[in-house]
Amino acid sequence: MSIKILSDSACDLSKEIIEEYNIDILPIIVIKGDEEYLDNVTITPEKVYEDMRNGQTYKTAQIPPNAFSDKFSEYAKNGDSIIYIAFSSGLSGTYQTSLFVRESILEEYPNFDLDIVDTKAASGGFGLIVLQAAKLAKEGKSKEEILKAIEFYKENIEHIFTVDDIEYLFRGGRVSRVQAFVGGLLNIKPVLHVADGKLVPLEKVRGRHKVFKCMLDLMEDRTKNANLSEQVIGITHGDDLEGALKLKELIIERFGAEKFVINMIGASIGAHSGPGTIALFFLRENYEN
Repeated sequence: MSIKILSDSACDLSKEIIEEYNIDILPIIVIKGDEEYLDNVTITPEKVYEDMRNGQTYKTAQIPPNAFSDKFSEYAKNGDSIIYIAFSSGLSGTYQTSLFVRESILEEYPNFDLDIVDTKAASGGFGLIVLQAAKLAKEGKSKEEILKAIEFYKENIEHIFTVDDIEYLFRGGRVSRVQAFVGGLLNIKPVLHVADGKLVPLEKVRGRHKVFKCMLDLMEDRTKNANLSEQVIGITHGDDLEGALKLKELIIERFGAEKFVINMIGASIGAHSGPGTIALFFLRENYEN
């Protein structure tokens, strides 16, 4: 029996990849005022970034229980074998909701074969985990093999990112009003990573050129046991393809990397990080299939 991969829109994979690997995606809710939208379904990231540049504020809400219930019931009725790969529990309550709904579905369908994984990852790091699982599923690998690969990626995935306007981190509670004000005046770009599924500041750098150098220095320091030319490197951006391509060029020059997945950050994360965000994802150690 083939394994079906279910995930959510915070994985920031392109429509082409989602279709090629038959990944099922549940959209996170995006909110502007009294209006609710479904990430990448009824609202596009481009629209969100355009509005944010014009002073609009967006919020997000986790996937509601009924969405999980409908999807899980559909799979259970079909007798499908499922892995739901979830957005970090440190950044969203979606994972916990899925566990709660699974228990109620199992009461009705006790033989439903469903595994749920908290990736402790976000955006392109989350996406690389989902993509690897979907590739293995397409190759006909067993559920045990796929779950083992997911666990390896979870333990080794690195996230390094920067935001263009520190104001958005203030709105999300990541920096104080004073830090945001001073950072804006001085053109300070924070460099952050994800630790145990949560956002953690690392450095404060002035100007994008120095930010990219800092990101690459961190990449080098964290991949001493890896060959980056054999990895798929993830880059996501907040409506700044030019910046993403510049970072790609620098990575190729410095590390000889050859394989990249580049995509726009979806509304579910972009609503908090803002336009101009650039994020980099890679493995500390190479995965051996």
